[in-house]
Parts: sequence; structure tokens; C-alpha cells
Amino acid sequence: MLECRFFNEEKWSISFIEKTIRLYYVKLLLEGVFTYLINNLGVKDVQFEELVSLDADFLRQRSPVYGVIFLFKYPTGEKPHGAPRDGTFDYEAAENQFFAAQTIQNACGTQALLSVLLNKVDAIDIGPKLQEFRDFTSVFPADLRGEALSNSELIRAVHNSFARASPFADEAQRLATEEDDVYHFIAYTATNGKLYELDGLQPAPISHGSCEPDEFPDKVIPVLQRRIERYPAQEIRFNLMAMVRDLRIRARAIGDQDWLYQEEQKRNGWQWENALRRHNLMGFAGEILKGVVSSKLAEGNEKYAEWVEQAESKTKARLKER
Repeated sequence: MLECRFFNEEKWSISFIEKTIRLYYVKLLLEGVFTYLINNLGVKDVQFEELVSLDADFLRQRSPVYGVIFLFKYPTGEKPHGAPRDGTFDYEAAENQFFAAQTIQNACGTQALLSVLLNKVDAIDIGPKLQEFRDFTSVFPADLRGEALSNSELIRAVHNSFARASPFADEAQRLATEEDDVYHFIAYTATNGKLYELDGLQPAPISHGSCEPDEFPDKVIPVLQRRIERYPAQEIRFNLMAMVRDLRIRARAIGDQDWLYQEEQKRNGWQWENALRRHNLMGFAGEILKGVVSSKLAEGNEKYAEWVEQAESKTKARLKER
């Protein structure tokens, strides 16, 4: 079951700020984090591209597309079903392809991207260490694959190297409720002639019908649309990334220097953002907040009280919209 680590509600100001920054970092340039994560795992010539629309043509332009990673708010209040709400469980596929049960709660992103990589060894150079891990776990059931994944020194070290710094320690731990914001990553990929949804919290891969690799953009978009339609219309907290061949390869092949320059600059930005993730910026944020409060106090107590009241009203309005 999912667990939610949270902070003492009496310390609401710290909890609110931390939750806000957590959500920001969850969505901040994930394509850069995931690209450099797989590079450090030894994968060659693969990158992630954020998709800003559910458009099959847009996705096809980035072909070959090995799979997509979908981030969404996990419905913690939803009761478990005996069958998936879309598609069908394929228990046989859990044995003849790489599928691992999720055994730890804070690495679903890493597990989702590995679910694509380790099922695309015919199209991707995953490097000797991941290949050795895949070969070693090939005869394991899903639960033991999950344990092996969580105990892999290479995967754990690379995953932890991208963990963001936090000044807080967990003060309590409980099961997530409907009031908690819990986010989860899953993967979609075409393998063995079918479109599969790979979610380590499910008992088996979920089949969405026949699909060859070149059909993937057309087949996966309707599945994603149906998934998003389960949520209220005002819910926008989603992130979708495609795992594709390094776009610099195509830019060099066609001699497009402008495109190549843009891709190199994008990677420079990713490196900068990844470096920021490793630093604790709470002190910096605190100094900014103190400066703002001081400037409001300088305007007089009445202005300060009015400013606080406006902020509280806006916060309450946003909570009602959720």
C-alpha cells in the first residue's frame, strides 16, 4: 500500500511551504533529471522529451519512441478493483517480459523508466550493468524482481544522486488518505506486439490491445486521454514524457546546426537544474519571505493586516477549487 510521509500539522507553515516546494520539484524539468539518470546507469543515445499535448503527430515526430512515462496524482481514496478500469491484466506477460512489483515507495519514477528500458533491449543499448541486472532477474517472479531492483547498488546509488536536499526530517508516518497529495509514475510501451501499461503497484502488466512499435503514438494517446478523463475537469497536475532516441543524433544526420545548438543548450539547462536539486534552497526562500514581510510591515500595521487577510482569502479560494 502507498504510504505518505508528512509533517506535524501544528507546524502548518513549514508543512505548507515544504509541500509546495515538493510539488514544484516533482514537476521541475523531469526530462532533464530522467535523461541524466539513465545516462548514469550506462544507457546510450536515449533522452526524455516532455510532451505538452496529447497529439499523436507531435509524438510521432520524435520517433523512434520507446515508451512514455506518465505522472499523475494517485487516487488514494479509490477502492481496489479486481480488474483494471481500462485494459486487462496479462499475467503471462509478467513472466515473459520485465515487470517488477514496486517494493519501495519513493522510487516509482526510476522503476517506470526501467520498465521501458529493460523491455527495449532490442532497440536500446542499455549498457553492460543494466543488461547483467536484466539477465540475472529474468527468471524471477515480479515480487523478487522488485526486491532485486530496490537492492541493486547501481540503481540505488544513481537514484539517490538525484534526490533533492531537504532540511526536514519526517516526524510521523501513516497511510495516505484522500486528503493527501500523492504522485505516481507509470510507464507505457509496445512490446511483444501489444501496448502495455507497466505499474509496479498492479499485480501484472495491463494490456491495451495489439500494438507494433510504429503504431505506438496512435495507440497510446487514446489510452492516456481515457486515463485523464477519470479526473475532474479542473485537475491539471499531470506530466507526460516520451523516451526517445537522442535528438542530437538526428540533428547531426540532417546537418541542422540550429537544432543541434538548441539541443546542446537544453542539456546545459538540465545540468544547471539538476545541480540545483542537490542544494537546500529553504534558507534562501526563508530570507525572501522575511524580506517581503519586512517590506509589508514598513507600510504600517493596517497594510500588513490587509495583506495577510488577502493572502488567507486567496488560499481558501484555491482550496475550495481543489
